[in-house]
Amino acid sequence: MPDTRDTLRILHLEDSEPDHELALAQLRRSGLTIDAQRVETRSEFEAALARRWDAIVSDYRLPGFSGLQALRLVRARDPIVPFILVSGEIGEDVAVAAMREGASDYLLKNGLARLAPALEHAIDAARTHAAKLEADREVAASHQRLAEFARHLQTRIEAERAAIAREIHDDVGGSLTALKFEIDWIRRHSSEPAVRQRALSALETVTHAIGASQRVMHNLRPAILEQGLVPALQWLAGRFEKRTGAECVFRTRDERIGTRGHELPEGVPLVAYRTAQEALTNISKHAQATRVTMDLSVSGGVLSLEISDNGRGFSSSDLAKASSFGIRGLHERAGTVGGWIELSSGGRGTTLMLSVPLDGAPPADEAALRDDEDEDREHDPSAWSDL
Repeated sequence: MPDTRDTLRILHLEDSEPDHELALAQLRRSGLTIDAQRVETRSEFEAALARRWDAIVSDYRLPGFSGLQALRLVRARDPIVPFILVSGEIGEDVAVAAMREGASDYLLKNGLARLAPALEHAIDAARTHAAKLEADREVAASHQRLAEFARHLQTRIEAERAAIAREIHDDVGGSLTALKFEIDWIRRHSSEPAVRQRALSALETVTHAIGASQRVMHNLRPAILEQGLVPALQWLAGRFEKRTGAECVFRTRDERIGTRGHELPEGVPLVAYRTAQEALTNISKHAQATRVTMDLSVSGGVLSLEISDNGRGFSSSDLAKASSFGIRGLHERAGTVGGWIELSSGGRGTTLMLSVPLDGAPPADEAALRDDEDEDREHDPSAWSDL
């Protein structure tokens, strides 16, 4: 409730001076400190609305003006300030219309004993509502800052991954390839069987290290995206099938998605690729699935990537686990390009849907797909030359 020691600034729309004084006397008798201004015409009322008021009390019937008209003027300017309608007589239909249009309360002039409690309640409710709106604005601003930070963080993570991948390729990869040539030279020029055997063993070790480096580099930076999103997802599906033995089918109605003339906004191909990568990782770890399908489409200005499996599914409690950072990460990553993630499970099988609106976003600088690319051939975009 408002502190009775506070001076309440009240705007009183009333054409009768005695009624005005009667209302003030009733409020002061209730212990309220009032600073009131009386106006009785529309022009005076509109001029007074330029100032701040703790509450507005209005007669219903005025010459050439009405309390409902005054209420509409007030609500057009301020949806929160308390507005109490007072009348010598007021019908139920008028009272209902007033409350529907935002009046805080209404009462009859022969019941002014209720004016002070009604005023205190309305002011308290308005202050509570104003505090809630301010808190909501602060929460919204905080969410916006967190979203911006998440986008910045994802960008920095990908930049660091790309930098590490380049270092692996240039330094580690180059050194291992050079070492492989040197060992093979020793094997070919040695006449000692023991030396040749040790050289072969060393070549196998170096070849294994090169393969491991390639896998690490590709996980850090999916260079195959330079060929387009469609071949990148095809490659992921093929790798998953070979690694797990589970059937993995990639489908799309438009092979041109992400190609020249059909470019996707900057960042969207990487988000789609990382989403598919994370989903397939989760499926291999938890789903116990024997079949996975990935469907890519663009319709109505929205890119959709749907990944479904026939595994064991999940429950709502699984998503609520404190350790479910993978799913949370997918939501955050999708949000960096204005998209969202939907997860569903019918008890058996799981479907993950990534949706990203494309309208109005700047196009990405995607490389065109090669027309003569053999899609059935496994492509390792980070391979170093073999001997």
